[in-house]
Amino acid sequence: MHVLYPEIKPYKRHQLQVSGQHELYVDEAGNPQGLPVLFVHGGPGAACDASSRRFYDPTLYRIVTFDQRGCGRSTPHCELENNTSADLIEDIEAIRKHLDVDKWVLFGGSWGSTLSLLYAQAYPERVDAMILRGIFLCRQCDLDWLYSDGANRIFPDYWAEFVRPIPELERDDLISAYYQRLTGDDELARMAAAKSWSAWEGNCSRLRPSAEIMAKFTKPHNALALSRIETHYFLNKGFIEENQILNNMDRIKDIPGRIIHGRYDVICPLDNATALANAWPAAELHIVRDAGHSASETGNIDALIRATEDIARELGADGAS
Repeated sequence: MHVLYPEIKPYKRHQLQVSGQHELYVDEAGNPQGLPVLFVHGGPGAACDASSRRFYDPTLYRIVTFDQRGCGRSTPHCELENNTSADLIEDIEAIRKHLDVDKWVLFGGSWGSTLSLLYAQAYPERVDAMILRGIFLCRQCDLDWLYSDGANRIFPDYWAEFVRPIPELERDDLISAYYQRLTGDDELARMAAAKSWSAWEGNCSRLRPSAEIMAKFTKPHNALALSRIETHYFLNKGFIEENQILNNMDRIKDIPGRIIHGRYDVICPLDNATALANAWPAAELHIVRDAGHSASETGNIDALIRATEDIARELGADGAS
């Protein structure tokens, strides 16, 4: 069973201006001459942390992590203006150019899988391979599952806590109801909504509950960015067309891939991963039998690290570009 590599510190940090208002935090770790890999975090709005660098052999990989617009150490915090999928795709391309990377491996989970696929479809010539976990295709059915009818039947107790802040007359559109509170002028209502929204996701994220994960999800700084940015994106259907990713898989059908998905993923049901695998002949699907959605679960860690080892071997990584 593979475990995370030891924690490492970045050897270089960047503050990259990508618009008149948005500045991204970017860092690099591992081997400066290694195989470039970009960690694409979830949410949207979840940001990176020290564990984001620990899925790769640091002697083989040049590890790049960044916080997407409005979250983590990127500024301004929680900013929704000029924050769309198209913006994030171009941000990734701006990072690639800034770091003088020709091609790289994309490593993304949940929303990070969505954004990785969207970037690859826009810039297929810049992607060597993809390792994707907890696939989220951002279809209407995927949003309905988590915020209307589906996950609520698996976690009815957590669902009751999630809907409690919203009057019954508004519960037919919870994304909109939460968005109104998260963007309103009442600071107490904003923070209460942020904690409730983030707690629902945290409670659904693992096969076995974790107090550490819940503390991370509900920490005010994290919760406000996650909830505001997610409701902003989900109210706008991810700023993509319905079924856009599957409809454009021909653009990336030959890019090697590993799809890692927990069988008991309640946030992103397994049919996301099987649909993607069926449309992506160059990818391998690995269903983790004892895991949910979280990258921190033992089975998912093992599968993800095996995937980074396999991809490094297939691409001939030996510690030199």
